[in-house]
Amino acid sequence: QVQLVESGGGLVQAGGSLRLSCVVSGIISSINTLGWYRQAPGKQRELVASITSGNGVTNYADSVKGRFTISRDNAKNTVYLQMNNLEPEDSAVYYCNYRQRIINYWGKGTLVTVSS
Repeated sequence: QVQLVESGGGLVQAGGSLRLSCVVSGIISSINTLGWYRQAPGKQRELVASITSGNGVTNYADSVKGRFTISRDNAKNTVYLQMNNLEPEDSAVYYCNYRQRIINYWGKGTLVTVSS
């Protein structure tokens, strides 16, 4: 089993910044991908960014490229999402994801609200 606990969400004005953190614990494979997804009311959950273990290859949704940065600290089993220049459209519940091959684990989510 793998557990994920997110933190760092909150209310911020448009143009502001937030940093999300996700601590991963449990039986963790050395080969995995950590990611952030988000889900706004009435919309499907979508990938925001992901980062692989080892060489740290990153992937971003087009809507956040240049504004968000994903990083990970393998020694702390933690993944971060630095979000800059936030827009109201970024408002959503953000979920941390751990993927090992076809196995997925999810955190409970942290709410991000961006006011205009």
